[in-house]
Amino acid sequence: MNTFGQTFRVTTFGESHGPAIGAVIDGCPAGIEIVPEEIQAELDLRKPGQSELTTTRKEPDRVEILSGVFEGRTLGTPIALIIFNRDMRPYDYSKLKDLYRPGHADFTYQMKYGRRDYRGGGRSSGRETAARVAAGAVARKLLAEKGIHVVSFARMIGGVWLDDSEPEISDIVSAKAVDAKQLAGLRAGIYGSKVRCSHPKTAKAMEEAVKQAGEEQDSVGGIVEVRAYGVPAGLGDPVFGKIDARIAQAVLSLGAVKGIEFGEGFRLAEMRGSQANDLFTNESEGDVLPETNRAGGMAGGISTGLPIVCRAAVKPTASIGKVQNTVDAEGRPTELTIEGRHDPCIVIRLVPVVEHMVNLVLIDLYLAQQAQRGWM
Repeated sequence: MNTFGQTFRVTTFGESHGPAIGAVIDGCPAGIEIVPEEIQAELDLRKPGQSELTTTRKEPDRVEILSGVFEGRTLGTPIALIIFNRDMRPYDYSKLKDLYRPGHADFTYQMKYGRRDYRGGGRSSGRETAARVAAGAVARKLLAEKGIHVVSFARMIGGVWLDDSEPEISDIVSAKAVDAKQLAGLRAGIYGSKVRCSHPKTAKAMEEAVKQAGEEQDSVGGIVEVRAYGVPAGLGDPVFGKIDARIAQAVLSLGAVKGIEFGEGFRLAEMRGSQANDLFTNESEGDVLPETNRAGGMAGGISTGLPIVCRAAVKPTASIGKVQNTVDAEGRPTELTIEGRHDPCIVIRLVPVVEHMVNLVLIDLYLAQQAQRGWM
């Protein structure tokens, strides 16, 4: 399935080493001010080649708006966004066209379709996520107008954890709401770091873990944390359309993500009900909110008004330079060494992608709720 969302629908297209990748957005309201520079700013946070810790592939990731925007404002018609691939090296993969790379989708795509694009994984490549970021940038603009702001960061890389007690993170985890100026400050600290961690000492240790893995022709994984502020109570639907189920689907649709948790997550399994429950309080003049946020901003699959909190477990990059055992298309055992340009840690570039997948979910749910309840 290449289309995501119900009210705000996004379809992505393109392959890693094809002519272009892109996205078509359907369901965006008319009259929203959108300029390419806003989308480009978000793409620049994800693009390759930003430091020695990421792939050396040099893609400018310049976005073009083909339709749906006129005189700087949306028309209400489909918005087509395209990003042309510039630095393709398909010959890097010619030796792999008949081999199944461990940790990749080569084998499963072959089994499903009977053929596949072996150049960098084609459609299964992480390069497809640039299209999601482009669409997410539009969603981000819509959410900001409603006072909803999403921020993500690296919670762990290569076994190095960012602790809540650090000043650079304590403001993020303790806040119940942030405005646009505060959000800009938080993101500046996060994206000013090579590893998307605003605490210098922890970031340095994360950098060393990534560098060591790269020097050893290996890779490391980590955890991306997302926090969404200003989400009103009432988003999400009972049973199958729960807000956590929708976010989980979105985030787990990223190829490198292998697990997700909300609020206290798996730690809730170790607690008693008296410890796990979020008790309600009347903060001021009828403003009812849970006093704690162990459930991550939701109850019964519907938002409570507190920040949405989730964490995504990201596996190590599958493409590594070490010799690995595999088989070819005829089932014959062989060895392979993956050449080319790859990230020793995909967490770094996945931070903005996870952030924008949450943006896409939240705007989809908000617009649906707006239609149902007449929200403005």
